[in-house]
Amino acid sequence: MTEVRDLVPMTLELKGMRCASCAGRIERALRETRGVNDASVNFATETAQVHAAVDVETLIRAVRSAGYEATLRGERSADDSDVDDSGERRLAIAALALSTPVMLLGMFGMSLHSFSIALVEAALSGIVIFGLGAQFFVAAWRSARHGSANMDTLVALGASAAFGYSLWAMIRSEAHQHYYFESGAMIVSLILLGRWLEARAKGRAGAAISALIALRPITARLRRSGGEIEVPAESLTVGDLVVVRPGEKIPADGVVREGRSSVDESMLTGESIPVEKDVDARVTGATVNQSGALVIEVSRVGDQSTLMRIVRLVEDAQGSKAPIQRVADRVSSIFVPVVLAIAAVTAIGWWLFGAVGANAILPAVAVLVIACPCALGLATPTAMLVGTGRAAERGILIRETASLERAQSIGIVVLDKTGTLTEGHPTLTDVRCVANFGEAEIRALAAATERRSEHPLARAIVEGAQSLDEPSEFENFTGEGVRAKVRGHEILIGGRRFLESRGVILSGAEELERDLDAGGRTVVLMAVDGQLAAALGISDPVRAGAREAVSRLRALGIDIFLLSGDRPAAANAAAVQVGIAEDHVRAGVRPSEKADEIARLKRESGRVIAMVGDGINDAPALATADVGIAMGSGTDVAIAAASITLLHGDLNKLADTIALSRATLRTIRMNLWWAFGYNIVGIPIAAFGLLAAFGGPMLAAGAMALSSLSVVGNSLRLRKFRFL
Repeated sequence: MTEVRDLVPMTLELKGMRCASCAGRIERALRETRGVNDASVNFATETAQVHAAVDVETLIRAVRSAGYEATLRGERSADDSDVDDSGERRLAIAALALSTPVMLLGMFGMSLHSFSIALVEAALSGIVIFGLGAQFFVAAWRSARHGSANMDTLVALGASAAFGYSLWAMIRSEAHQHYYFESGAMIVSLILLGRWLEARAKGRAGAAISALIALRPITARLRRSGGEIEVPAESLTVGDLVVVRPGEKIPADGVVREGRSSVDESMLTGESIPVEKDVDARVTGATVNQSGALVIEVSRVGDQSTLMRIVRLVEDAQGSKAPIQRVADRVSSIFVPVVLAIAAVTAIGWWLFGAVGANAILPAVAVLVIACPCALGLATPTAMLVGTGRAAERGILIRETASLERAQSIGIVVLDKTGTLTEGHPTLTDVRCVANFGEAEIRALAAATERRSEHPLARAIVEGAQSLDEPSEFENFTGEGVRAKVRGHEILIGGRRFLESRGVILSGAEELERDLDAGGRTVVLMAVDGQLAAALGISDPVRAGAREAVSRLRALGIDIFLLSGDRPAAANAAAVQVGIAEDHVRAGVRPSEKADEIARLKRESGRVIAMVGDGINDAPALATADVGIAMGSGTDVAIAAASITLLHGDLNKLADTIALSRATLRTIRMNLWWAFGYNIVGIPIAAFGLLAAFGGPMLAAGAMALSSLSVVGNSLRLRKFRFL
């Protein structure tokens, strides 16, 4: 087997992880392997990113030595990341179906507690606990072999203690004996239900990558020997010449060699206004050619392309080390051994004081039953389930419960501009008339002139008119402007150079351009019959309610930043309208730089960062932020990369999300205090035999059930949470 001399980055797909402690064990095993420089395991995406100078087989053996499975991630395709949760769903449904009759028999069949009924309870609960719940025992044994304990240990211990004692009591067949089969069965059933709901959120990382990869053009029109042939886009090599017609995707990164056109780069930049491309201009794969035909020389393909580099940025951000350790998992390594020790000491102590047989065992069993982790296991998921359900009613889609937990600590919100703070499409907002022309006349003539143009700025001008005349003549100068005859007038619309080249004197135009540009507008000049008639200002209007949303966030003690790829003038103008300070605006930021800016803010502020965006260019930043929030009106990639989506693009839902998150976390803390407090009080009572006069383990089981009901009832209060 050949060793790799240089450090090579590798991504391993992992199987068998059950909690964050599993990720920690795999990470330690990899880091302790000779030749491994660094390793980071992500529990949420079930991957390990490793930089090593050893072959992949060595890494796989290291993972197996820790009790898990691993494979090398191959080339990504759009279907690779689909997560099949059907197995977890079937287990949860089957467990609940079998546990329900056991629970009903345990609750209402005590007066008829014959041996045959007990046998039915034992059989059904045994199937649930040791059949459907076998994974808990396997994981608990794996943890024990490595000297640790986790939530699986608690589940296995509680379920087996309830079942074991009940089976022993049933075999003894004492009169009026109570059994606890339903306790063990319901523990396993509820945890399986939680595992299924958790598995449904596992596909977030892969979904974002799939949406990005799906943007790649499938075919390209390759120029060869004076003709054109259609080939798979992935077969292109550096130096190839490809022809891209209007409306087609550019198949690869390259340089324009022939032609002139406007290119819609919004899929990668998030900016709605297209970019004019001339000879020697650089273009990016997956963007859309809009007007003229282009001949492009391919400069980058495959993994070196801009699109695939963004894919890697998203993968790196999602695979970076930032695991959220569950509270129950953090304390279980101490809690479980302590409970075992207390149970053992209880049995020995009663035996030393003269108790024999059941009198010595029952208090110990009561300790194990009363320390059952059911309330502990329900404390977080029930509150999260109710909280996410309440959020959905409000139009807030929570893709993973961990993001709702993080949202309560948000200290800084970073807003994208185009499509997030603004509407996301250009609109004619300003008409500055010159000489004897009126605004209504200018709007009508401009709209008629641009009627036949497909340029987005032209569409903005057309939408700004009440009615449209049909031009008698129309001529389009790609990348420069248009000329038309309307109502007998010759109309020119375009940039300064276009009008000057046709003899229009632009006296006074500079002041108009400067004024509109300072307000963040894109400026287009218009001439009528050779005379400057107007300056048209086109911009992307701020969303309705955006200023109110910013104000509500400030009231929650949150700082707001604006991050945009647009010009500083446009970004500052939008910020002023909604009340964001100028020193909190970052403009002209490229896609890869957005993720860097988020990382810098996290590093310098030490606060929890939320990023709100809607475009593909926002995907790396959404994944890098502690909480990624997508506008529901945005692209599928942004929504897939984000952990929270604001449906209908309403920014006011952002404040609602944070307020609900804080209420949910308060509920969880109350639940955990109750769960742990119940054990702190209940275990000593059980150990000293104070429950014996009231049924011993039976009362312990009742107390356990009460603790669970209290936790669930407290969580259900979130259903009545009132949004401001």
